[in-house]
Amino acid sequence: MRWVNDDGGREAAGFRGHTGDCVVRAIAIATGRSYRSVYSSLHRYALTDAVLMAKLTLRYGARARDHASPRTGVDRRVYDRYLRECGWTWTPTMQVGHGCTVHLRADELPAGRLIVRVTRHICAVIDGVIHDIHDPSRGGMRCVYGYWQPPADA
Repeated sequence: MRWVNDDGGREAAGFRGHTGDCVVRAIAIATGRSYRSVYSSLHRYALTDAVLMAKLTLRYGARARDHASPRTGVDRRVYDRYLRECGWTWTPTMQVGHGCTVHLRADELPAGRLIVRVTRHICAVIDGVIHDIHDPSRGGMRCVYGYWQPPADA
């Protein structure tokens, strides 16, 4: 599978350093929205997610709000809600006890714009080409848990 080095507009938005922002990058790339816009929206969603904030408060106390930042990673509950509200549809490709059936390969994924979830990472795939800051495919052997697709009219 081809790979294109793409930060989703992160550097242009003024963000520097190495972070766990793969969710923001992938969504910005696949949706065509600006990095800053996606970052801000996901941060708002995280701060208003009562379950997530309760978990973070238990773990970090008064610093919980700092750990709700997309810069340090985005909880699945947050990006699932965000993408559903944007009209995107989740397609699971892996079930408990069935093993890996879909890999991060162009011939195993549908064409179009996808946001693909793999182990501890999310990346954008556009018409069979990975768009990310590194190649996460592991030579086509990386297992895909599922992917998000945009609404048909997008």
